[in-house]
Amino acid sequence: MKTDLVVKHMVSWLKNYAETSKTEGFVIGVSGGIDSAVTSTLCAKTGMRTLCLEMPIHQDLNQVSRAQKHIQNLKKQFANVSSLKVDLTQTFETFKSALPQTPESDQKSLSLANTRARFRMSTLYYFAALHGYLVAGTGNKVEDFGVGFYTKYGDGGVDLSPIADLMKSEVYEIAAYLGITEEIQQAAPTDGLFGDSRTDEDQLGASYDELEWAMLYVENASNENLNERQKRVLEIYRNLNAKNQHKMNPIPVCEIPDVMRS
Repeated sequence: MKTDLVVKHMVSWLKNYAETSKTEGFVIGVSGGIDSAVTSTLCAKTGMRTLCLEMPIHQDLNQVSRAQKHIQNLKKQFANVSSLKVDLTQTFETFKSALPQTPESDQKSLSLANTRARFRMSTLYYFAALHGYLVAGTGNKVEDFGVGFYTKYGDGGVDLSPIADLMKSEVYEIAAYLGITEEIQQAAPTDGLFGDSRTDEDQLGASYDELEWAMLYVENASNENLNERQKRVLEIYRNLNAKNQHKMNPIPVCEIPDVMRS
């Protein structure tokens, strides 16, 4: 990949889109992960106003620390970057207390995790509307179009997606080029939605390198001989891809036949 050209292209694309849409800049949630670090840096490089939001909900202290260090580094480099911390922990707890009591289960845990992401989306759009900004998404190609690893109307609720055509390995390549801190580059990817140490790989059952391989295998209609692990990864990828099509496809509309309108 011609990394320097790709970075220039993405920065130009972001700036042109914002100017064409008559908006003032970007707002982005910074989590301490590689995707939000790269995306926020690309937004900053446009020279347009870039608001970085921290939105902790029972957040792991390591994630908080990485996010804060990244934001401070950005603010030192770019005068157009500002930041705010909006602690949503109490909001989340108040919401939980208003719900009917139900037994603990994996499904309940997942539902509450997705709720965290949706609170953050609402917060991002509050500031976007307040300042006339665009909400910049942080999803990469494997997450957004391969396995659908994001929350519908949560981190999937954005105005534009600057890195959604990049494989995870390419995001790391861009991160190294941009000088993202080693601490972030080396951290295990996690969505941080469960308040514990589980990683994306723990949830998905495969690493991003493996899922990237599976995505390319399917796209290229490859018929190479596979070992047992590759067969398992391919099964994981296909299952997640099928299960999450409702996220990746447009919302279905019940169309009324013309004959019924007569």
